[in-house]
Amino acid sequence: MRQNHEIDFRIFGEEMQCVEIELDPQETVMAESGAFMFMEEGIEMQTVFGDGSTGGGGGLMGKLLSAGKRVLTGESLFMTAFTNLGQGKSRVSFASPYPGKIIPMDLQQLGGKVICQKDAFLCAAKGVSIGINFQKKLGTGLFGGEGFIMEKLEGDGMAFVHAGGHILERELKPGEVLRIDTGCIVAYTKDVDFDVQFIGGIKNTFFGGEGVFFAVLRGPGKVWLQTLPISRLASRVIAYAPQNGGRREEGGLLGGLGNLLDGDGF
Repeated sequence: MRQNHEIDFRIFGEEMQCVEIELDPQETVMAESGAFMFMEEGIEMQTVFGDGSTGGGGGLMGKLLSAGKRVLTGESLFMTAFTNLGQGKSRVSFASPYPGKIIPMDLQQLGGKVICQKDAFLCAAKGVSIGINFQKKLGTGLFGGEGFIMEKLEGDGMAFVHAGGHILERELKPGEVLRIDTGCIVAYTKDVDFDVQFIGGIKNTFFGGEGVFFAVLRGPGKVWLQTLPISRLASRVIAYAPQNGGRREEGGLLGGLGNLLDGDGF
């Protein structure tokens, strides 16, 4: 028997996805602030302090600890609870914040715990705890790409995380090793060992363009990888952003003529 609320869902879209949650009467789904898209009649929304889980302790101190964990993982202090107060089934939908995929995770089938990158959480069944996972190894915390703190999802309900680009799932056998760009890790199950490895080689280090360290994941367990980390996307957007109030375009001469016609000069 599940301790968390049991919810049904459907995922729509390809590059800008949304997840539609079907709630039975009195069922609740918790969502990250700003993820809401629409809801049907009978559903009531309520802003709560922390993650709304029942395992974070009671009283004000328990709520403060829960909210504090969320701040450390890059999430907001508050979450929104959507509860079906009607007599029949009702649906509520949440949208992804940038191009990528929504990953459904049944924590009951994944050992009750998944560690994921900060700011990946989208929504989950009520009772799922969103906490912090400290990297115990110094090298992993300094060079692992995610810092010393990652996000931890615990419980036996459904949780949904979001990542950029296309998602690859790999099932690692005991002892199997996968070396990954540090920004491409989305999540992994609790038994996977996370470490870092120096790439090595002067040319690789200074001219390879892939950074100085690999992330090393060792099985057994399941790993989720993303093809487009948000940091990589942001760096490309910044590179093509207007410089000094001007407009950067391909084709210097034509771009300059376009700026002149717009009154911006060369």
